[in-house]
Amino acid sequence: MAKAFEQPIYVTRPLLPDIEDVTERLKTVWDSRQLTNFGKQHDELSRQLKTYLEVGHISMFSNGTLALLLGLKALKLTGEVITTPFTFPATVQALDWNNLTPVFCDIDPMTFNIDADKIEALITEKTSAILAVHVFGNPCEVEKIQTIADKHGLKVIYDGAHAFGSKINGVPISSFGDMTMFSFHATKLFNTIEGGALTYSDPALGRQLDLLKNFGIASAEEVVLSGLNAKMNEVQAGVGLEVLKVIEEERHKRHAVKKAYEEHLAEIQGIRVLTVLDGQSSSYQYFVIEIDEAVFGRSRNAVHKELQKYNVFARKYFYPLCSDFDWYSELPSARPEHLPHAQQAVQQVLAMPYYGDLPISSVAEICGIIRELYVTQKSLSQI
Repeated sequence: MAKAFEQPIYVTRPLLPDIEDVTERLKTVWDSRQLTNFGKQHDELSRQLKTYLEVGHISMFSNGTLALLLGLKALKLTGEVITTPFTFPATVQALDWNNLTPVFCDIDPMTFNIDADKIEALITEKTSAILAVHVFGNPCEVEKIQTIADKHGLKVIYDGAHAFGSKINGVPISSFGDMTMFSFHATKLFNTIEGGALTYSDPALGRQLDLLKNFGIASAEEVVLSGLNAKMNEVQAGVGLEVLKVIEEERHKRHAVKKAYEEHLAEIQGIRVLTVLDGQSSSYQYFVIEIDEAVFGRSRNAVHKELQKYNVFARKYFYPLCSDFDWYSELPSARPEHLPHAQQAVQQVLAMPYYGDLPISSVAEICGIIRELYVTQKSLSQI
């Protein structure tokens, strides 16, 4: 009989470098007297991330939401943008803040990414771009999406918040599309406490992004456009430099945790693992399962609630659908009948506790709880 954990186990835990290393780094920042405005820590992290992500152009921001918001602004998009309803609110909120209308496209029922085969039917004379999300780090059908975009003259932007370090057939995920946003929030594999970045293909965007994230200031005496304050500061960048040193060790640990989950869940009917990538292809950001109530015997919501009784705090991620937000209720594309796969997915997905320091023994216990829920339900159904 499964027992509750003494201490809560949450869905994730921030990757923290050694505090002494961070302290040494902060001493360097303090000695410099430059806490923000593109200092040495900022520039060094930018260089190292270009190498790690294998990209030619990168711009760093105070958070991922502002990165995406200003990236869309830099691309000078207008009208409508085709996107997914199955994503974190920030994806579509960045469209709102650019006065762009989201056109929601249903998702692929296997990957939960935007269904590339359904995009073209949604294109109108108002469409300016496709904003896709690499959901849980699983890559979109980038070639199909690019073919559609090239045919209709559209920009392609990827929300890669979950995809730090991911690759597609050995090619870095940021190599695809016009722009990719990465989140460096504390919950992400790589973090700068808060932070984010854009990688982009057109070098001319660099100057525009620099202006947009720094009030539009071109020089000490010249402001050339209306911008925001979205700069990554030196403390964020300094922490990021130390986190980057321990990323590969964390990835190896998460690989082991992932394999343990897969092994213990393999024989439980009605459970499907969504995060299947391994090795260089995987960001190891989340471990996510889909629960088929008809087969498993209990709903995702029931499993989520039962796990909490054992001090295990998984997450209904993503929930709710962005298309269900009140302010999209008048959009034809937001109607539930147009998004059947997304409507089903949002009721079945559960992100499990997942981080490098999660003991393998705890994984076995968590899966044991799920197994008991399945066995108990099946036993009850046979009475």
